[in-house]
Amino acid sequence: MTFSAWLTAHYEEKGPVAWLAFFLELIAAVTLFFLMLLTCADVFGRYFLDNAVDGTTELTEMGIAILVFAEMPVITWRAGHVVVDILDRWMSNSLIKALGLLSAFLIASSLYFLADRIYYLAARALRREEVTEYLQIPVGHIVEYIAIMSWITAAAMITYGVYRLLFLSRD
Repeated sequence: MTFSAWLTAHYEEKGPVAWLAFFLELIAAVTLFFLMLLTCADVFGRYFLDNAVDGTTELTEMGIAILVFAEMPVITWRAGHVVVDILDRWMSNSLIKALGLLSAFLIASSLYFLADRIYYLAARALRREEVTEYLQIPVGHIVEYIAIMSWITAAAMITYGVYRLLFLSRD
């Protein structure tokens, strides 16, 4: 079986969205694997060698940021967020869909402007050459990654909203 056939069989997304989802999930999986290795090495070193891995906290914080923001666009496109539907039984189907579209566009615009501010802070951190305390890793690159992934998530939210409007909103 070719990789393309495997991807088609295991991902409900089509075209480039499936490839993007796979790539982002691969980033998250590799990051989680390295976090597991880092934690095991740190615990082993701490309890058996009396020497912990230097910078474990910094690396864990960066790894969690990479993991969370790699999965945000995928979860957004798949509508995997928590939805409270307490009032849905008293509303019409078209009102529920309209409110869903409104929330998709509000969330997307909020993410866009939040990412814009985050990117400004990343540029400032790079200009000031801010680094982490122990490992001296430039902070700006991780913050830039967070901003870029937030923009991608905003785009995923808008495209998902338009997709719902055009293809799923028919009663």
